[in-house]
This record gives sequence, structure tokens and C-alpha cells, in this order.
Amino acid sequence: MKILYISISGNTRSFVKRLQEYAANEHATNSAAPLIELTEIDDNTLPEEEAVPFFVFVPTYLEGGNGVDNGDQEILTESLREYIDYQENAAHCLGIVGSGNKNFNRQYCLTAKQYAVQFNTSLLADYELRGTNQDVKQIYEILKERAAQS
Repeated sequence: MKILYISISGNTRSFVKRLQEYAANEHATNSAAPLIELTEIDDNTLPEEEAVPFFVFVPTYLEGGNGVDNGDQEILTESLREYIDYQENAAHCLGIVGSGNKNFNRQYCLTAKQYAVQFNTSLLADYELRGTNQDVKQIYEILKERAAQS
């Protein structure tokens, strides 16, 4: 399974690396359990020529406000949005996983919700900040199930 992600503060990177380790451990005991390939997207990432199904992990960074009637402007993660939006990439997106801080109420995972709408795909799951071990396990199972359906 391929995961595209962006990480500004390191929280998303930490989570997807733990998810990758979890997948490797699962694969070691059950060869049918899929491994995870990670690609961190930044302003210098070039689009791939070969279309491969992928999942997207995106944190939420917004400009102030409450995220609903003001302050819903995404900042810092635009390079990931542009990567997905390039040519036919969005058609290969199997779903979005969002992260954020629940202290921000309505803004929690708002960027992931916006991506799901823009790219006509599902918001599969969410987790707070660096996530818990239980989040890792649950999200791996969700990704596995969704990948098997595609």
C-alpha cells in the first residue's frame, strides 16, 4: 500500500512511520498482510509517471478563525494538494486520513475533509496529533480493507 503524506511539525511523519512498522510486523507473521510504502510530499516532489493507487495522510493547518464561516484557508500543505491534483493522480486516490488537534473544534481535520470533497474520495479515518497505538492498528485495518476493495 502506498501512502502520500506531508508533515510540517513531524506528527504526521511519526504516525505514518509507526504505521509502516506496524504493517511490517503484521507482514512478518502473515505474508498476506500488505506492507506500506511512504512518500513524503514537499515543494520539490516531482509527479510520478506511473499511476499507482495511494492513500493520503494530511494534517490540518489553517489561518485562524473557526474553520467554518472564517479561517478555513489551508496553509502549508498546498504542495500535497497540487500533487494530487496533477493530471489524473486524484483518480488513483483510495481515500484520505486526516489529523489535527481536537482543541481546534470545527477545524479538527478540516483539511482532510476539504481534500475528500475536492478529490471526490472518502475520508477514511482521523487521529489526533501523533495518534495512539490503537489508532495505528485501526487505521491499518481500514487501509487494508479499502485496498482490498479496489
